Amino acid sequence: MVDAAILAAFARAIRPVVRPLKNADTRDLDDLVTRRRQLVDMRVQEMLRMGTASKVQKKSLTSHITWLDKRIADLDDDLTKRLRASDVWRIKDDLLRGIPGVGAVTSLTMLAKCPELGQLNRREIAALTGVAPLAKDSGKHRGKRFVWGGRADVRAVLYMATVSAIRFNSHIKIFAERLKQAGKPGKVVIVACMRKLLTIMNAILKNNTPWNPKNA
Repeated sequence: MVDAAILAAFARAIRPVVRPLKNADTRDLDDLVTRRRQLVDMRVQEMLRMGTASKVQKKSLTSHITWLDKRIADLDDDLTKRLRASDVWRIKDDLLRGIPGVGAVTSLTMLAKCPELGQLNRREIAALTGVAPLAKDSGKHRGKRFVWGGRADVRAVLYMATVSAIRFNSHIKIFAERLKQAGKPGKVVIVACMRKLLTIMNAILKNNTPWNPKNA
């Protein structure tokens, strides 16, 4: 009969224990993602200036845009290496990117700027990111529900992921069509789909189970 200790040691050898990340690692990732966003914003502004720039200005703008492209590419390489070097992040990244509509930038931003993803319930995570319908009531007055507050940078990438998901994720697409047929305004539809996609992401990380449209 094989000794239990030997079997346990063998199991650990073929499936390493996933170690939790240090807070410093998350802070560094967050800082780099923030810097990437800053560089992307700079590039957008420079590209907009190209439309009204003189010939001499365009030369300077082109040079700066090329420089920004290189810095963003370098940051992407660094961020990818950091993400894939960690057992915890690599597993979460694979789970998130398995969801149709969720790409590399969305996954990276969610992991860096919303580390609570997968640890809260659906209402808490929606409120944290600013896609929960919150009341603006006063006394006996009951006003309309609006989405406000939360983390703007997370909400921005969630919006872009949702636009993609409405096209390529059958579950989100059907949900959006149902809301449209019910006469919901476009803004209400997109926010509801953002909340739905966020809920799916949260559940997948919480349960550590890959995307499955049947269980969405």
